Amino acid sequence: MLKNTGQGVQRMTMIVGGRGKSFTFKFPVIPDARGNLTFVEGNRHVPFELNRVYYLYDVPSGAVRGGHAHRDLEQVLISLSGSFDVSVDNGVTRERYSLNRSHIGLYIGPMVWREMENFSSNAICLVLASKIYDESDYFRDYDQFIKELADQQ
Repeated sequence: MLKNTGQGVQRMTMIVGGRGKSFTFKFPVIPDARGNLTFVEGNRHVPFELNRVYYLYDVPSGAVRGGHAHRDLEQVLISLSGSFDVSVDNGVTRERYSLNRSHIGLYIGPMVWREMENFSSNAICLVLASKIYDESDYFRDYDQFIKELADQQ
């Protein structure tokens, strides 16, 4: 289960993802005077097996990334450096998250539209994904995404 720490971030005891869900949570941190260490293990710290890892960097000022949803893919976004904002929309609720800590992850489940913007000049966004790249898993048109959600009701 997840526990609400009262700060809008959830401390993980067992993470449970799913269709239409998004939430932030903390990864383990091992503090050390020489520098902190955070680690991620698939099916333990994220609710899926890790099959793909990629990162965004050198995003130009004013650029918007994302602008899509996935049918089945689950993702966790982490700000390794700098900051950026993520807007998510599951067809019912729209939320905005500001990511700026390397031990905080944003889980984005299937059927959640996302857009990333306001990247700081040194921002690095690490993405952990449950599946390898598959273009057929994408919704790149918001209206088509909303239509699919309505059809699933």
